[in-house]
Amino acid sequence: MALGKYSRIDNNRRSSLSYCSTVTMVVFVALCLVGVWMITSSSMVPGQNDVPAQENKNEVKEPVTDSMASNTRQTDSTESNARQFEDSPGDLPEDATKGDSSENNDNNNNNNSAPENQEKKSNEETNQEVQQTQDGETEGGDSKTQNAESETGETKSGDSENDSGGRGGSEDNSTEKKTDSDDNEKKSDSDEMNRKSDDKGDKKSDSDNLEEDEKKPDADNNDMKSDNSGETKDDGQIEEKVDETNKKESDNSSDEQKDGGKATNQSSNEVFPLGAQSDLLNETTTQNGSWLTQAAESKNEKEAQQSSKQKSEYTWKLCNATAGPDFIPCLDNWQAIKSLRSTKHYEHRERHCPEEPPTCLVPLPQGYKRSIEWPKSREKIWYYNVPHTKLAQLKGHQNWVKVTGEYLTFPGGGTQFKHGALHYIDFINESVPDIAWGKRTRVILDVGCGVASFGGFLFDRDVLAMSFAPKDEHEAQVQFALERGIPAISAVMGTTRLPFPGRVFDIVHCARCRVPWHIEGGKLLLELNRVLRPGGFFVWSATPVYQKLAEDVGIWKAMSELTKAICWELISINKDTVNKVGVAIYRKPTSNDCYEKRSQQDPPICSQSDDPNAAWNVPLQACMHKVPTNSSERGSQWPEQWPARLEKTPYWLLNTQTGVYGKPAPEDFTADYTHWKRVVSKSYLNGMGINWSLVRNVMDMRAVYGGFAAALKDLNVWVMNVISVDSPDTLPIIYERGLFGIYHDWCESFSTYPRSYDLLHADHLFSKIKNRCSMVAVMAEADRILRPEGKLIVRDKVEIITELEKIARSMQWEVRMTYSKDKEGLLCVQKSIWRPKEVETITYATA
Repeated sequence: MALGKYSRIDNNRRSSLSYCSTVTMVVFVALCLVGVWMITSSSMVPGQNDVPAQENKNEVKEPVTDSMASNTRQTDSTESNARQFEDSPGDLPEDATKGDSSENNDNNNNNNSAPENQEKKSNEETNQEVQQTQDGETEGGDSKTQNAESETGETKSGDSENDSGGRGGSEDNSTEKKTDSDDNEKKSDSDEMNRKSDDKGDKKSDSDNLEEDEKKPDADNNDMKSDNSGETKDDGQIEEKVDETNKKESDNSSDEQKDGGKATNQSSNEVFPLGAQSDLLNETTTQNGSWLTQAAESKNEKEAQQSSKQKSEYTWKLCNATAGPDFIPCLDNWQAIKSLRSTKHYEHRERHCPEEPPTCLVPLPQGYKRSIEWPKSREKIWYYNVPHTKLAQLKGHQNWVKVTGEYLTFPGGGTQFKHGALHYIDFINESVPDIAWGKRTRVILDVGCGVASFGGFLFDRDVLAMSFAPKDEHEAQVQFALERGIPAISAVMGTTRLPFPGRVFDIVHCARCRVPWHIEGGKLLLELNRVLRPGGFFVWSATPVYQKLAEDVGIWKAMSELTKAICWELISINKDTVNKVGVAIYRKPTSNDCYEKRSQQDPPICSQSDDPNAAWNVPLQACMHKVPTNSSERGSQWPEQWPARLEKTPYWLLNTQTGVYGKPAPEDFTADYTHWKRVVSKSYLNGMGINWSLVRNVMDMRAVYGGFAAALKDLNVWVMNVISVDSPDTLPIIYERGLFGIYHDWCESFSTYPRSYDLLHADHLFSKIKNRCSMVAVMAEADRILRPEGKLIVRDKVEIITELEKIARSMQWEVRMTYSKDKEGLLCVQKSIWRPKEVETITYATA
């Protein structure tokens, strides 16, 4: 009689989490009878409750059952009246000790007796001790085991996810692990009974357990290991079910294991459980009914608060400046420009960076479209991308640029080459064959470049041109160049040195560049002398070369005296009959003999302490640097011809020098190139999902030796290699191998127009500058110079990658890829066309 009644109560406990009001006297009498029966006839129960359908599972549990019976006999000797309310494994039906595995089978039987069970609901209510004990034993799918709680003192809610990720998703493996779980579950129950006999007051409800779980940080997920040998697997499985059940109830979909396209490292059986796991998941979902668990409620609230906190951490506004969509912070600082004492030396065209870089986002021009692909872009661009017509009105007759419907077209002409740049380029080579475009001459500087058609067509001769012009009344000339896919920066020859090392350009070119070379002791021409290689050429195409107007004659005379004084040799003066212009070509000496034979030391030789490579915010001086004569010194020899110079270690890198990465300099150089060739070929070209046919303008924000740019040599791209002012000065090495670049401080804005680049590459840049620059400001600058749909690739420490990903998401950028290994990470994000609605007025940039 008592046995039948007890069995029904036990079954009902397994099928429901909610209990009716307590009927104290009935329960007390019933449990007393159970206690008497347990003492007198414990050996009879297992036989009466054998379930044939479970025999195959019981085979691996016989040793555990013996152990549990032994534990029962030990505890019987110390039983008290209070312990009559606790179940002993040896005295309960066998299926009550099988945990998850037996409950799945019993669930079907329970469904058949549902009406009867409903009648007995009032008899199920018991005190807190009994509820906790049986919850831990029979409802493992809905709670963490009490065994794990008491043994470790804490549980981690995310442990199940890690365990399941390690188990894999095969059905065979799932079955094997399930058997082990059943085995360990019985051990766990037995140990639990022993512990409860010592401290029956140390108990927690299911909601308390789960609530405590949620308070543990996610970082400790992998620490959930019990000292008890019987809990190594079943706890993980049970917690996995809890986590999955909560996810199903609160999110209605376990597919949200992925966040923004970034896959988690979890196996498929978390989303689609196999076999018994699926049954258990369904059962626990039914048991929870229409109510969320406290764990799910707390977890959802914490996630919402965390998400809200992250969103509020980075808020963006739209920059409101006079320049509008063409805002360049360091060139549009009207507050600083208005306070200048003089503009005689073009001070108002130089960089005047604000004390704090902007953290707002620059607006897009109305009607902006994705840039036209190279090489079509050399001939035409979208008008609305650079909606300026003034230059077309001023220079249209010289074939600079024309407005043609929705396009701005570029016939390829210039002030000195109205009939096309290619003819002009070939004319120069014919005048001085030693120039040898694309062989001896690889990297040139084009001063006052206009729309950079000269540099644009030099690509056909395998030559790189660093073109620059000021942001002046010839509105947007550099922006036109960049939109066309031609390298250019906004700069002026004013009061400070150009941001390039000394002795790096093979040729310096000036075609009507409007620079007064001859004034103030030739200070500006001497700056060209600093950046020109010994033996390099200065190509000057201007009216003083071929016109006989009084002003032109005076300038020519002054230039002739100056070039003689600085020992430049006039190699050629020729007139182009097609374009009707003249070109004068000078060559810089390769020794100091001429300097030493001058009757007057004017301009003087620079002091030995004057470093020709020092270029960041260094004032101009009217002096010359001596030509290097030591055979192991840079500048004493001409580089290898292109393309051999790209891969050849510079002759002036010595084994006695230590490279950036700690190896001898030549070995360091070679290892860097090998590394980037492998990364580009194995990852960037094939594994990043980048359509390289849409990529033209590339910037390496921390270039070191230029290995990344060198690895891209076979693509139709050019790379602006940037050497940060607080990094080792390796920019001369980059030029030596036939590439180009610039010095820059990333705490300031770059001297380029918005929407200039298709791809930015940052290798450990952010970790190098994070202590002195604002990462948010640098990312805002990246947004400014990157085109919509442009990519940013970052390689850095994991914590840096995590932070940058948050910033990128806050700007509505698309996270294309994240990867981490050994504390190093890789991030690839794509800029979107999104712009914030709220506006921030930049007071210093308002004219």
